[in-house]
Amino acid sequence: MANVLIESAAKYYGTMQVLHDVDITVADGEFVVLVGPSGCGKSTLLRMIAGLESISGGTIRIDGKSVNNVAAKNRDIAMVFQSYALYPHMTVRENMSFSLKLKGVSKDVISEQVDRAAGILGLGELLNRYPKQLSGGQRQRVAMGRAIVRDPSVFLFDEPLSNLDAKLRVAMRAEIKSLHQRLKTTVVYVTHDQIEAMTMADKIVVMSGGRVEQVGPPLELYDNPANRFVAGFLGSPSMNFVEGSVKDDDFVSDSGLRLPLPENTHSSAKGRRAAYGIRPEYFTVTGEGLPLIVDVVEPTGSETQIVGHIGEDVLVATFRERVETRPGDTLHILPDYTHAQLFDHETGRRLDGAIALESAA
Repeated sequence: MANVLIESAAKYYGTMQVLHDVDITVADGEFVVLVGPSGCGKSTLLRMIAGLESISGGTIRIDGKSVNNVAAKNRDIAMVFQSYALYPHMTVRENMSFSLKLKGVSKDVISEQVDRAAGILGLGELLNRYPKQLSGGQRQRVAMGRAIVRDPSVFLFDEPLSNLDAKLRVAMRAEIKSLHQRLKTTVVYVTHDQIEAMTMADKIVVMSGGRVEQVGPPLELYDNPANRFVAGFLGSPSMNFVEGSVKDDDFVSDSGLRLPLPENTHSSAKGRRAAYGIRPEYFTVTGEGLPLIVDVVEPTGSETQIVGHIGEDVLVATFRERVETRPGDTLHILPDYTHAQLFDHETGRRLDGAIALESAA
């Protein structure tokens, strides 16, 4: 096991810069997820850690040693790809043992390592099959097994679940997390799926446009996003945003809806254009409250999601209880204003809470 330290990392393709001064620390044994939309630079950064892409600036250290000029095969890492990258003409056992054979490891040690990995991943009965005889989930387990047998210092995962169906993705998330808890190996995992990030990570790195937006534990980022991008990216359905301005001691939307300011709103917010944010789960149905005109009702069984509008402001509300309503009805909903957040219109930075106060200090 080892830690990974990324200091001021930059990446250029010609004159185009795709990564900008990235700083990330991955502790020994930590499960860190890089998450963000397509094109944000997360897979490029992972490939730079692996040595499959060169670094244009800054330093990448593994276990305290710079690997900027170290070949991929000498970095003591193992990578699991989205496409599985299995050799179709080899059995499961041969796929898992191939890298050890290349290193000249003895047959007895290879057999022991492969059997150990197969036991961990439930592949014992599949060792003599070929990839074409396996399901998508089984192929992914073989790809992970091939990484495990190398006993690397760092595991790298590049969107390993994107080719699986929804039900299998949920099962594989649990398997990978359980595997990490047993092996206690350092993991850097890339995904565009924020649910994967929230459920699997010890620490999330949210990226956008080649920059790190925020780093921290999943629930810390969910509850205390540093900016509007992080607030909108984490959560499904995503946070509601109402556009307007801060006037006196209230927020007034462009359509005239007046809402109380969140606690600890910084004094510099007064008079600013801003976005008022509140997550869909922080509404209750009540006789008194905001008059939401219902547009869409989406019952999922465990909860009811309602899309509606108040004037020109569109809101999404999610309720654990069954809500008897239909499109065209008026539903009175009360937001929990203690969970409201305020974001600057120009910069997207948070204007309330501890993050805003730290930024102003």
